[in-house]
Amino acid sequence: MKKTSLKIEIWKYLALFSLFILVFLWIFQILFLKHYYEWVKTKEIKQVGYILKRNKDKENLSQMIDSLSYEKELCIEIMDQEGNYLSTSSIISRGCTIKNNDQLSYKADFILSGRNKQTYELLNPKFQNKTLSYALKLDDTRYAFINTSLDPMDSTTNILKNQLIYVTLIVLILSFLSAYFISKRISKPIEIINDQAKLLSRGKYDISFELEENIEEINSLTATLNHMKEELSKTERLQRDLMANVSHDLKTPLTMIKAYAEMTRDLKQSREKQEENMNIITEEVDRLTLLVNDILSLSKMQAKVEELKIEKFNLTELIENILKRYEYLKEQEGYKFILLQKEKVIISADKKKIEQVMYNLINNAINYVGEDKKVTINLEIEKEKVLVKVIDTGKGISPKDIPYIWDKYYKDSKKHKRDSIGTGLGLSIVKNILKLHHFEYGVKSVKKKGTTFYFIIPKDKEE
Repeated sequence: MKKTSLKIEIWKYLALFSLFILVFLWIFQILFLKHYYEWVKTKEIKQVGYILKRNKDKENLSQMIDSLSYEKELCIEIMDQEGNYLSTSSIISRGCTIKNNDQLSYKADFILSGRNKQTYELLNPKFQNKTLSYALKLDDTRYAFINTSLDPMDSTTNILKNQLIYVTLIVLILSFLSAYFISKRISKPIEIINDQAKLLSRGKYDISFELEENIEEINSLTATLNHMKEELSKTERLQRDLMANVSHDLKTPLTMIKAYAEMTRDLKQSREKQEENMNIITEEVDRLTLLVNDILSLSKMQAKVEELKIEKFNLTELIENILKRYEYLKEQEGYKFILLQKEKVIISADKKKIEQVMYNLINNAINYVGEDKKVTINLEIEKEKVLVKVIDTGKGISPKDIPYIWDKYYKDSKKHKRDSIGTGLGLSIVKNILKLHHFEYGVKSVKKKGTTFYFIIPKDKEE
């Protein structure tokens, strides 16, 4: 299919619309004008007949007849059953017929027919023009005959046709010119936006869509593209950071594994030193495995290919088992882990994934805990839900950074350093797991006082 520009499409449709209006005007004025004229005249004399019937018994009927005859250019005649004229309009118009002419036999026919009303088309012998006559029975003894001229429409039609030729030419020229300028006016900002969007597609994020138009949709498109530019720019930065950070986290354990493996090969080392080196290698392999598993898990959740395995379990017991993993931190480095809620709390969720959530939130708290090295886990039980909080006493998070902390490897400092515990993907994993469960989650933080991460889950009744 051959494609055309927006400007040409708008111009074409506006021009076609103008042509359609002109064609309709020609058809109506030339073909239907006569029929329309007759319809109007028929309606007019029937309205006059209604007025006469309503006022038939008034004393000023003759004066009313003259007034209506002059105003509407009609010939109005009132006759009795014998065909005698009781009243006629004093104005002689082209709608009046000649009395006692053979053409007037329709009046006698109508009187004898007993009908209440009838419309006739006649030829006026005096003026040789077609007339329209409306016969109406006023009462038992009086009849009204209202006549109007149906002048030939040929001359009027010819005049209109000649006029329409000039009107058509003028309208066509004006419409084509107007269509061109309108199409140019509408398409120009879209062309500008399109050119800027092409630059954006090439990765030039320093451009700005700053068009101010009277067209709401174009302004809305501009705002949307500006927002998209910011999001794409942010995504690219995060992608670069992610690649750099993952590379760093992969390189560090691999370097250490290689270094300690080479040291272990040295036969001069003592058995004790070799064992120490092997332990470090094992720890780095475990860290590397954890990082790869976290990346795979995160990729699956973001691709929405991982399904939840919902089951009922005791959340309190789960948290107590997780805290047992940190015994070495309590004993060797003096960390304090406090679980404020000891009551049994039954929930329905994916047990392994909620375990991941708690493990990652606790790891995050350990990495940013204050000098007191205290991490608090609190379960606030309400009627229908459980509010889970993981609280640290660290330096807190800046308000401007809070919207981004759930991103992979996001740091409040540009410099990436390896976390003491975990892989740096923890909060992103937490966010994706909670979104899969449709659980509400969030963070509250006060600078130099600490941070609270929380999420809300429905509480099941214990069976």
